[in-house]
Amino acid sequence: MPMASFAIAFFIVTLTLTLHRHFSFYSSYDQGIFNQVFWNGTQGNFFQSTLSSQLSTNVIHSGEVPYVGYHRLGQHFTPALLLWLPIYYLFPYPATLTVLQVIFVTAAGLVLYPLARIYLKPAIATLITVSFYGANAVVGPTLGNFHDLSQIPLFMFSLLLAMEKRCWWLFTIFAICTLAVREDSGITLFGVGVYLILSRRYPRIGLAVCLGSFLYVLGVTNLVMPLFSSDISQRFMLENFGQYAEGNQASTLEIILNMVTNPGKLLVELFTPFLGTLKYLLGQWLPLAFIPVVAPAAWAIAIFPLLQLFLSQGDLVLSISIRYAISVTPGLFYGSILWWAGQGFGNVNRAITQCKPRQLRPQFRRFWIFCICLSLFFTVTSNPSQTLYFLIPDSIKPLVYISAPEQWQRSQNIYNLLAKIPANASVSATSFIIPHVSSRREVIRLPGLEIRGDNQKIHQVDYLIADLGIMERYQVVFNNYGTDLKVITQVIEQVLQNREYGVIGFNQGVVLLQKSVNSNSEAINAWQAYLTKIKPIIDS
Repeated sequence: MPMASFAIAFFIVTLTLTLHRHFSFYSSYDQGIFNQVFWNGTQGNFFQSTLSSQLSTNVIHSGEVPYVGYHRLGQHFTPALLLWLPIYYLFPYPATLTVLQVIFVTAAGLVLYPLARIYLKPAIATLITVSFYGANAVVGPTLGNFHDLSQIPLFMFSLLLAMEKRCWWLFTIFAICTLAVREDSGITLFGVGVYLILSRRYPRIGLAVCLGSFLYVLGVTNLVMPLFSSDISQRFMLENFGQYAEGNQASTLEIILNMVTNPGKLLVELFTPFLGTLKYLLGQWLPLAFIPVVAPAAWAIAIFPLLQLFLSQGDLVLSISIRYAISVTPGLFYGSILWWAGQGFGNVNRAITQCKPRQLRPQFRRFWIFCICLSLFFTVTSNPSQTLYFLIPDSIKPLVYISAPEQWQRSQNIYNLLAKIPANASVSATSFIIPHVSSRREVIRLPGLEIRGDNQKIHQVDYLIADLGIMERYQVVFNNYGTDLKVITQVIEQVLQNREYGVIGFNQGVVLLQKSVNSNSEAINAWQAYLTKIKPIIDS
């Protein structure tokens, strides 16, 4: 079956690239957070994470020490992750999450195809599914760290398929699963309710979906998440929607009310930056040959997750290759199915056999295939999450490029150093190493050194491991790498001077320190030589 071939190809290619990314030390902090959450879950400490605690308002704004008992549910309410905990229990490794993510997205395409076949002939249904596998908004996020939103297309397509089959108990299950993905995934589900109302297909069910999803978002963000921490009101709402806030904290309800009462500011945020917004929309429409532009159902469902992104602060939300983009895709693809089926809001109640599907002309088919190829080209050349670092240079002038053999050699050296760290030891590491040491109770990111343990006592971590070589290489391209290089180097020098830690291993810019031991003579000499080498960068 051709469709199965496309799904298998997508699965093999994305899984190979993402596993290579992980095992060559390019997966980063978020992968570590989710892995620690899953690992703690297998130990009975559900949704706890010191890595998440390090990002909490208590640590960032109040200067507290990361705590092992911190519940991540105060930052993001993600109970759907519990569905996959039994699988992680059998395969308790960070790479398991990478495999799961690829399975989620591949399976979403396999559900999309029968959804399209309800209305369309195999040729168009296949092209729609291939468009999904070739969409920048799908491939880009799949090639990155594990993220909870990767579940959205699978749950949403399954929900829509259940709706088309009028299997309402299954529809209800997938609606609940969608809500459980994240505290804001009800926004995507809200669009389905609006579509059901406007199309007059199932207005009562649509009203229930709208009301249920809206109340869920408000209830979880205002009543449930504050039980775990103050992060939703004191950090995340301010970081994303701070332009609508008054003071140093704001609830979702306050943000919504301020949006409604400030329509001028709302319109400005909606259309600025104009070119960035337009580029984002074109990227979402491209793999479907721009059909969503004229598909009413696509607008009805996708407009709400789009509004969430367009009304947020910062340019990151308008990057089509990061995780937020994938939550928009279900509405666009389902709306395109209905457009090809000849279904509009005026005739959607007619039987499927009475509809007049649009014909796929050879010229448009060629244009559509060109659009899919162009979408894949833009995906590859954007090097999402540096997954294609061995193919695409991060900079041409100056040339910043790391070949696969070179990184494989560096990776083996890092694994050799990691083998010296006991499985139950507390660790502070740099971002690219964190996923590989996150299967433990106590782990934080450098330059952090202290953790509050289960006994409520604050202590320094047992080991420090830093990949300064990667920072040295990339600091000419990314300013934050240069800053991190300076700060972490200063911290290492300080703890060595204070005799709090000793260097027990060094290789190719990767340094390993252990608490309360004397430095290994060979390792400390190699460290001092490296410090001399990077001194011009640190002093600049």
